Amino acid sequence: MTTRRFSQAISEGDGISVIVPVGDSESARAAEDQRAEGLIVWDSLPSLRDVVSLPVLWRGEGSLEEARRCGADAALLIVERLGDSDDLERLQAQSETLGLEVVVDVKDAEELELALERIDPEIFLLSPRAAEDGQAAHERVLELLTDVPAGKLAIADLAGVVRAEVDELERAGVDAVVVAAGNVTELVGAAPPEV
Repeated sequence: MTTRRFSQAISEGDGISVIVPVGDSESARAAEDQRAEGLIVWDSLPSLRDVVSLPVLWRGEGSLEEARRCGADAALLIVERLGDSDDLERLQAQSETLGLEVVVDVKDAEELELALERIDPEIFLLSPRAAEDGQAAHERVLELLTDVPAGKLAIADLAGVVRAEVDELERAGVDAVVVAAGNVTELVGAAPPEV
């Protein structure tokens, strides 16, 4: 199985990369046609690798072995769920054994610091779950970005983002943004992003 390095896809080229959650092979193919640079899946999609070549982030509840079998290139570890146990370290080691990159979901500075101290991941998924009342989701992500060390990759988890917010995230140094399926072309503009 060829590894399509997730980190490489979101760090290469100019501009911010677009990552799209998909639930079936048809939506995965559509996302690739619209110039997405990565996919997110929650369930095993047996024919996914027959229709797309994009790197895949596993966000499912299943095992890391299931993630690898479905053709994922990276696996999401959520600090909020795993931070109080040794599971972060165990799952990071298992991911490495399986050839999966680790993407760590954090919602606040404390979780980010905990992840850095315990497993020092290369890629962070910045979640707006801890946004204060009235705070825009992209503003929460920008606030979290200030705590991400230089040299690490940052993904904004903002499915409902608009073009102006994508531009602001890009200027701030966010490497990639999660967008809703079907919204890719509108956000990347008429010209496809550099790959």
